[in-house]
Amino acid sequence: MPRPRRRLVSTCIGSVTAGLLATGAALAAPEENRAEDSGIAMGAYLDYGPNGVARIRQLSRWLGGKDIRVGHTYLPGDQWAGIEGRVSFLEDWARWRLADDDRMFVLNVPMQARNEARVSDQQVGRLIRAGARGLYDEHFRRLAERLVSLGVPDTVIVLGWEMNGVTYTHRCRPDPANWKVYWRRIVDVMRTVPGQKFKFDFAPNRGTDAIGWTKCYPGDDHVDIIGMDSYDQDPGQTFDDQISQPYGLQKHVDFARAHRKAISYPEWGLFRRGDNPEYMRRMLRWIEQNKPLYHTITDYCPHGVWQCKQNPESTKVFRSALTPAVPVPVTPTPVVPTPVVPTPVVPTPVVPTPVVPTPQIPTPDVPTPQVPTPQVPTPQVPTPQVPTPQVPTPQVPTPAVPTPQVPTPQVPTPQVPTPLPEPSTTEPSPVVPSPEVPTPVGPSPSPLEPEPEPSPEVPEPGTPSPAVPKPSPTAPSPVGPAPVTPGPAVPKPEPTPAKPLPQPQQPPLNSMQWCVPINFGEWLSKLVGKQSVCVKIDLGEDFGFWPF
Repeated sequence: MPRPRRRLVSTCIGSVTAGLLATGAALAAPEENRAEDSGIAMGAYLDYGPNGVARIRQLSRWLGGKDIRVGHTYLPGDQWAGIEGRVSFLEDWARWRLADDDRMFVLNVPMQARNEARVSDQQVGRLIRAGARGLYDEHFRRLAERLVSLGVPDTVIVLGWEMNGVTYTHRCRPDPANWKVYWRRIVDVMRTVPGQKFKFDFAPNRGTDAIGWTKCYPGDDHVDIIGMDSYDQDPGQTFDDQISQPYGLQKHVDFARAHRKAISYPEWGLFRRGDNPEYMRRMLRWIEQNKPLYHTITDYCPHGVWQCKQNPESTKVFRSALTPAVPVPVTPTPVVPTPVVPTPVVPTPVVPTPVVPTPQIPTPDVPTPQVPTPQVPTPQVPTPQVPTPQVPTPQVPTPAVPTPQVPTPQVPTPQVPTPLPEPSTTEPSPVVPSPEVPTPVGPSPSPLEPEPEPSPEVPEPGTPSPAVPKPSPTAPSPVGPAPVTPGPAVPKPEPTPAKPLPQPQQPPLNSMQWCVPINFGEWLSKLVGKQSVCVKIDLGEDFGFWPF
């Protein structure tokens, strides 16, 4: 951009006036609406020397305590001594930079002496070719050694800024090819100094100006940052024009992205159109959207917003956008305790609630109809109780049989002689039969069909009744069987046929029959009739004793 011929002289003359302006500006109150801090490194060119360093703190207070992280100044380009860094104010900037590791020191470095002397293009061409041959290498080696010795080896070097314009002796248009060779030579020389960590910023002026700035680009190996100086001036009537114009803001961003480089805005601010809050608002928004590595506003008239009071509307926009949002301290309202007036307790009279008796409505007893469950009698088939007849043990008189000398008078021990060989037929011993308990004749009475009363049991023909042989008075033959004392034998009852044909005959002698009626109940007796169980005792006709 066009700038005064003697920047340093003008700045020195206006130091007192700028200091007074800074003092008054520092006392201004911040705006109420404050934007969030974007985190982008921000700075301002406030003065080239110690005053510029001191004003950084004042600008920070004016912006509500915002951290000013970028210190920006220029080396004088009138003599090679200034380009070599033989100026005292570098020490002030070095101390400021070293006070905080998060700070950044940006230094604009001319490529030629008499940099603002309005040298012709022909002469500029000769100077460019001389630099490309290495004629000026030593000046830049000394500058690198000076910066390393001051402890600022990571300085951002804005070398040959606005090279696409017509103002400076280090411009590119007279010989673009050799200009790029000259740039690369300077970078190589400074990088050979031990301890250096410099970053080189290629920063053309926005727009085409005298030449398209991409034609001056020295190459990715010798460029670390692609910057742009962008003031509110032609070409372009609006901010949108500044974005879309050839070699404008959009081209700058796209070119840097294509070359994988960070971007910067070392110089920007108001100029030809005076107080322009719309430009200020749009430029701050553009910076926020594209996140440059750093940006520094040029803050002196006519460009500035803090030290220059002729741009009040733009000043409000700038301050509102960059002042960090700090919550306003809340002054606690003193709590005045409200005196507690005790309220007298008035006893509330307790009115007894009359007890209204609940009428007792008798619940009528509805008799539950008793539906008689039909008693279905289970047919009780009684087990016939067969009375055990008390049969007196018959006193069987021992027959007076002469027993050969039997010592025991009651039971003679039988003398069994060795029997002679006889036929296999053995004569049965006389057995005194026990009284036979007759089994009821016929099947058990069925509850469904009455049975006729059983007839007196008639012994089957052919079944011999056990007979008691009469003892013989003669002595037993020696070859005969010895008399055996008969033991009572209870014969097993023989099964009676199911329905024997009744045969009328005379009841046997010495027989006795007991019949016991069986009661099945009124209901069952109507079905089966009256029944009875009969027991008959038959002692036989030869039984000579009857107790009854």
